Amino acid sequence: MEQKNQPLVTIVMGSISDTKKILPALDYLEGIGVSYSVHIASAHRTPDLVKMIVVESRAQVFIAAAGMAAALPGCIAALTIRPVIGLPLSSKHGHEDAVLAMLQMPPGKPVLTVGPDTAKNAAIAACQILALSNPDLALKLTDESIRMAEKVENDNMAISETIKKLREDS
Repeated sequence: MEQKNQPLVTIVMGSISDTKKILPALDYLEGIGVSYSVHIASAHRTPDLVKMIVVESRAQVFIAAAGMAAALPGCIAALTIRPVIGLPLSSKHGHEDAVLAMLQMPPGKPVLTVGPDTAKNAAIAACQILALSNPDLALKLTDESIRMAEKVENDNMAISETIKKLREDS
């Protein structure tokens, strides 16, 4: 799936079964107006396809979603100097192996890693990187941060009433 001619973010996942887990990233990128492309490739089964995707991509940031051994983000990082955000995905065996695989990259080829199954955070991180050279995107992210802070401040002002209501209801 590709949006526009020159996606700013290229997302690569290891399996079609990972699609549902990356939807929050796609929703976020669409909502903020950042173009992306999505691909399926495996570091172990289709390394040539991974290389082709990376070499042909003109995106400024990669998001690599993988579970288990999670070799995909490191494989992509080995092929580019552009930022690679690793999105560890949980599996029936948990997520610890995927997280550690992404965090323990060798010196010189880091994978910037978000928490397990936090696709939206991966998209936000990609947007923060892009915002360094995109003032319009920087403004959108700043506005979003202000809205989040205002919600917390409003919740803080309402906490006494919330506690009182909860006690009355129980």
